[in-house]
Amino acid sequence: MKLAYSPNSPYVRKCHAVAIKRGIEDRLDLWSVPTTDPDLAAVNPLSKVPTLLIEDGQALYDSPVICEYLDSVGDAPRVIPAEGPARWRALTLAALGDGILDATQPRRREVALPQDEGRTSYIIQQQAKVTRALDVLEKEADSLGDLDTIGEITVGCALGYLDFRYPHEPWRPGHPKLEAWYARVSALPPLARTVPPG
Repeated sequence: MKLAYSPNSPYVRKCHAVAIKRGIEDRLDLWSVPTTDPDLAAVNPLSKVPTLLIEDGQALYDSPVICEYLDSVGDAPRVIPAEGPARWRALTLAALGDGILDATQPRRREVALPQDEGRTSYIIQQQAKVTRALDVLEKEADSLGDLDTIGEITVGCALGYLDFRYPHEPWRPGHPKLEAWYARVSALPPLARTVPPG
């Protein structure tokens, strides 16, 4: 398997963390490629990372699909439960983590542009989404485990991305339970071995 990646992408980090959690990291060939590379566009018309090339030559994208595929490889315990309430909880938690990323990545671009009322309003809306998500996670922190599900892995990557890109906007104040959970799981291999280099 060949994973097109950028080391600073939180979506790539999520996929890599799933591979580590499931013990199949050694089956991944990491392909560092810029999104402007025509070789990437040739396999993914969106020219985005992550993109996973599997053994039969098919390209999978993007991170939710790749993570589900990685979860089907090997015989380690699955990070996406097969059915029932545990499945919906894990997937909803993953959507919350992805939502934090979806609100923070474009905001980085917007902050760098000339500010007007519309842009300022957009930035505030995105910040509010992250704040609400963090408040929900604080309430649920006691039920979070040790990166055993796709939801916990995604949330861990999202919190790491906030630290990486927004250190001037600390998320820990007001979220002591979430802070304690993240301190514990950030030392586990899926997150510890995928920290962005900066």
